[in-house]
Amino acid sequence: MPRRIRPADGDAALTSWRADADAPRDVRATAVRYSLEELADRAPGHSVEVRVPPFGATQCIEGPRHRRGTPPAVVETDAQTWLRLVVGDLTWGEALTTGQVRASGERAALDGLLPLWGPAA
Repeated sequence: MPRRIRPADGDAALTSWRADADAPRDVRATAVRYSLEELADRAPGHSVEVRVPPFGATQCIEGPRHRRGTPPAVVETDAQTWLRLVVGDLTWGEALTTGQVRASGERAALDGLLPLWGPAA
């Protein structure tokens, strides 16, 4: 699936969000969508649906493909938590323990895939 967010725009949005976690809604939306595209690119497949309402969702990780209804594995979180996970400011284990991430079903553990980018220098 082709990317909708140009990497330069996605990187700029992530940089802006890192500088100000309360960045404007459009910046957060771009950063979330870009990172979801990156996750799907790095772990292609359709067995896990990652949802970050209201900004986006993606399917990733090889395995059984679902056709309709709720997929067999779902991960859901808010935008701030998702962005903290993808840049390494929060670990998968911490997010699960504190209830910031809801994950259900086989293959729903993203700890081997996150962070997508390391902490800012």
